[in-house]
This record gives sequence, C-alpha cells and structure tokens, in this order.
Amino acid sequence: MATDFDVIVIGSGFGGAICGARLAEAGYRVLILERGRRWEVKDFPRSAGDAWTWDHEHPETKNGWFDFRVFPHMTVAQGAGVGGGSLVYANISVEAKPDTFDHGWPTQITYNVLAPHYARVAETMNVKKVPEQQWPARTKLLKEAASALGYGDRFRPLELAVTFDENWTYDQPDPHDPARSKTVINAQGQTQGTCVHLGDCDIGCEVRARNTLDLNYIPIAEQHGAVVKPLHIVWMIAPVDGGYRVDYQQITGGALVPGTFTARLVVVAAGSLGSTELLLQCRDVHVTLPNLSGRLGHNWSSNGDFLTPAVHAGRRIDPTRGPTITAAVDLLDGAYNGSRVFIEDGGLPNAAEGALRREAAREGQDDRTRALIATLRLLVSNALPNIMPWFAQSRDAGNGVMTLREGKLFLEWDSAESKQTIDAVVSLHQQMALRTGGVPLTPITWTACGDLITPHPLGGCNMGTSAADGVVDHKGEAFGYKNLFVADGAIVPTPLGLNPSRTIGALAERIASIIVAEQR
Repeated sequence: MATDFDVIVIGSGFGGAICGARLAEAGYRVLILERGRRWEVKDFPRSAGDAWTWDHEHPETKNGWFDFRVFPHMTVAQGAGVGGGSLVYANISVEAKPDTFDHGWPTQITYNVLAPHYARVAETMNVKKVPEQQWPARTKLLKEAASALGYGDRFRPLELAVTFDENWTYDQPDPHDPARSKTVINAQGQTQGTCVHLGDCDIGCEVRARNTLDLNYIPIAEQHGAVVKPLHIVWMIAPVDGGYRVDYQQITGGALVPGTFTARLVVVAAGSLGSTELLLQCRDVHVTLPNLSGRLGHNWSSNGDFLTPAVHAGRRIDPTRGPTITAAVDLLDGAYNGSRVFIEDGGLPNAAEGALRREAAREGQDDRTRALIATLRLLVSNALPNIMPWFAQSRDAGNGVMTLREGKLFLEWDSAESKQTIDAVVSLHQQMALRTGGVPLTPITWTACGDLITPHPLGGCNMGTSAADGVVDHKGEAFGYKNLFVADGAIVPTPLGLNPSRTIGALAERIASIIVAEQR
C-alpha cells in the first residue's frame, strides 16, 4: 500500500527518540508523534501559575511538564514533551547489572548482547561523571555513610547525561550564576551550556547543560528527514492493507482536532503506562488489535523507588544545588539482608522550597493526603539547606497489573510482596542518616498507608518467548502483529533495581538495528 510514512513512532522518550533517529539515519521516512509540547528554556515552568501538569481529562487546555497518574497505593510521575522522560529524569545513565538478564528475559537478551548498544547510548548522550572537585555535599555525605556502614567499596559516582566544565568549582564567586556556564556546540550541532549546579534538573535546566533527547537523538532524526509533531495524542492503531493506520487528536487552539496517518511500521514508545494503555484500548475497546497477548498489562514494576528525607542539623547539605543524583552505593548483589538495593543521593529543584511551603500549608481531605502533608511540614519546619534526600531503587516484586476500568487505565499494585525489599531500603536510609548525624523522616505515606511514588515505571508490554508469557518478542515486535513494535520501558520484563534509561535506550538501539538489518 502507499503510506504517508515508512515508520510512525508514538512517543519521543528514550525508546521513541532513539528508534526515530536510527531509522531515519537508515533512510526510512519517519514520523514521530509526541503528545506534549516542544519545550524551550523560556517556557520551563517556574512560578505557581505556569504549565506544571498534564491533565488526561483535558489535555487540550492543560498540557504541562509533569504527568502524575494516581492509583491506589502508587503514584507514577512522568514527563510530557519532546524528549519524553529525559526532560524530567535525574540524568543518570547506568548499565543494568549482568545478572539482571539471567531470569525472566528472552534468552536472546544478555548483557553481552546489549553491551555495544549501551556504549552507543553513552556516546550519543555524552555521559560523564561529576568531576570530583565539583562533588556537592550530598555526594560526600553518601560516601561517608557508605564507609560508616562498611560499604565503602560499594560507593561509586555515576555517569550523567550532563555537560560539565572541568574548571568550574563551588569556590569561585557566585558559582551558580548562569553567566558562569560556558557555551558549547554538541556533536549534533546543538547549542548547550555547561553545568553550574543550578539544581533544577527535573524542571528544566536554564543553561541547557542537560543532554536531554531533544538535544541529541531528536536532532539526529530531524537532520535525516524525520518529522516530529508535538501535541499529537494517539488514541488508536488499526491494521490496514499490510500496514497500519494511526489515529490521533492534535491539540490546537484549545481544542482537540482529529487526524490520521498511515505507515508500514509502527513503533509504540509512549512509556510503560502510555504504551500499555494505548494497546489495551486497541485490544479491548476499539478491538482493532484483538489478538494482542493476554499478558498485556501484567508484571508492572515501580523499580523499587523510595525517598527518605533526613534532617542533618548543623550540616549544610544544600539539596537544591548540584545535579539531582550523582552517586550510588551498589548493593544489588543482596549484600544487605539478601535484598537487592541501590542507594543514591537525591536533590530537590531549586524552585522547590516555595512549592513545599504552599503544599505544607494545605489541609488534607483524606488519610493519604494528610500523611503526605504531615511529612512536608516536618521538612519545611527545618532549614531546607540541612535536608538530605536519601534516594534508592531496588528490585521489587514486579507484580503490578494494568487494566481498563470504565475505559480508563487502572493499576492494581499489591505492596505485600515488595515490603521486605522496600523495608530494607528504609532501614538502610535510616542507618545512613543516623550514622552521619542525621534524623531520618521516613515518609508516613509508606509506614501508615503503604503508598509509594515512582518516576521509573517498567513493564506492561513485557518481552517474552511467546504470547503465553509476553506481549512482544526479543525484537520488540508484538506477538501476532508483524511490524508493530514496542520500544520503551513497557517491554522491560523484570525490575532493574537502578535507573533504567540506559537499558531502555540500549534495547531501542537494538530494536532499530534489527528493523534495519531485516529490511522491514
């Protein structure tokens, strides 16, 4: 059939941007549809009235930076915009541990198979560790805590997708003045600045020091002819004449305007929740993809994320300065009570204090909200510069199930099977804080309500060996539907226990290389 494009990519995060770039490089006519905006520095949200959030009920009028999906006992935080999750993540680029792939993955996926793809992601995104002379206080505190607990050999700085100036230091006058940032042209011809530790990684870096996807893979795609269309929400995929029709709604003028494109191949890369929801709609509501696996929506994971703020009285931490995460204590071999955990330092956006105080002044309408507000009040009643946000990921049970209820995505997540692992994280955070003179404020949202929040959702369209145990094969191709691929965190079949972006990127690099090699 004659189609509008060779490939339609749905989403522009780590899966979509990378597949779009590599397929465009190979000569495919590529269209990338992104639900969010193309953000410029001048548009980054900063004040209370700015475009902070995405509203699934009314995206035509509320299509902001963060997308929060709230379910019983689990809240998922995502980004919305060209560049996807790279806009809001903490810049960490770390490879999964080799033993990750020993169980629950197709045999074709091993660490050694992914190694060249890991390397290509690292090169394209120009990942570097924070220069040691630039370590913020949080990094030093994490190292101190690791040594105090006998895990000094487990501490390691992490690679970040950030552009650094080796000569910048905290000792110079006004070190965080944006004027201290040096202008550079990256390998993709984009103008960036060097990091001056502004602390606003999660809400957009005003000096463009973060190597987000809109500054590397997206330009590669566009330089090779790909078309990127922001503010296009895909709602249905249907097979037509040997290819696929993709129906969307374009956000324009405060309204949703319908439209359609066709292609020989479709790559779904809307994230763990977005890709799963779209395919559930196509299977169960529109019935355009009725033969999708019955495993669709299963084995969802929060990647064991947890945050414990602690007050270190008399010790200046300045959590709003420096890259959001810089280092880790790697205990993924089960060295701590058999639980596989990855402890990190954490930061808060420099613009966070005012927002925290506004939220702490509210009155909660239910136990969950009251628990959250009580924790915030503990935070803001102390000097924010003395707060250390101890962060972590871990290998949780990965037993979440996503379904549709009344036509909307619903996540059922039972914390019981993950409790031992999360409690191990809590225990480590408490010990690290106490052994370094801090007072841990374990969130009562967990201790009282069993509620968690994650920025690292995984699974829902899991890789498998057949439709009996997965939704896609090792190539990312949906069982039962030739040339329909999924390439994002949704295909990760087991918790990684550490920051997932580089693994998602490596899988996308591999999927794109297979499509090209097989001349799909």
